[in-house]
Amino acid sequence: MAIEQGDAAPDFSLPDDSGGTTSLGDFAGSKLILYFYPKAFTPGCTTQACDFRDNHAAFQKAGYRIVGVSPDAPDRLAKFKAKHKLPFTLVSDEDHGVAEAYGAWGTKKNYGREYEGLIRSTFIVDETGTVQTAWRNVRATGHGERVMKETGVE
Repeated sequence: MAIEQGDAAPDFSLPDDSGGTTSLGDFAGSKLILYFYPKAFTPGCTTQACDFRDNHAAFQKAGYRIVGVSPDAPDRLAKFKAKHKLPFTLVSDEDHGVAEAYGAWGTKKNYGREYEGLIRSTFIVDETGTVQTAWRNVRATGHGERVMKETGVE
């Protein structure tokens, strides 16, 4: 079952890039951009992360916090964050349970081959924990700007 606009955001508590744990509850009372990406250091995922990095100040000014979710191990996330100077939290969903809860894990097609994997997705969660927007199968390039437009961030 996929999470859609108006649904309560599924709770999570995952290891993060700093060696701690990050939970949905950490963002209670804040607006959250929760984005799922397949693998750190790959071209599309790097483009997407850097796009959110480059627009981070505008999102922050508008009251949004950003969290990136991938199946990568926390140490790999820490290296990815440091290399690209990402100013937001990255969390590790190695068993893809959170991705499944959000509908960001499923059948993918690539070059005629079908397989199970992470579906690049973004969710905008409001201060009450309600999903305001749910995107799946997003294109990495320019996605930050599309999220800015959807959220009214300038």
